[in-house]
Amino acid sequence: MSSGNNTYGAIHRYEPPSESTAALIGIVLLTVVEVVFVGLFTYGLVAGWGLSEFGNMFLGGMLAVIFLDLAFILLLYRKEFLPDVMIVKKRRRKWEDLYVREEDMYGTDSLPDAWESVKRAVYPYYKK
Repeated sequence: MSSGNNTYGAIHRYEPPSESTAALIGIVLLTVVEVVFVGLFTYGLVAGWGLSEFGNMFLGGMLAVIFLDLAFILLLYRKEFLPDVMIVKKRRRKWEDLYVREEDMYGTDSLPDAWESVKRAVYPYYKK
């Protein structure tokens, strides 16, 4: 659904999430698998599997599987349960994000001010 409002911050397009039941079942199953792998990883860490060469590789692989499983859970959640929203943003020129005024687009000389601050810090009774 697209709106004709082009003011800054207005919602340009809003598509509601599909919220499919298959995605919900997939997220629940992946969460169960995640809990099983985290429990197995924790048991292996406490049992000292990481002290041997192959046990250390096994724990590293299991940690990779844990994060991949978490990535798929978050991917399904984002795709199926979050709305697709596009807002109108103000178009800016390159220098506007960095500087406040157009005449300051090439920067200002801050060295003299910094040198004065250093002189005042070193010699507090310095007179102008």
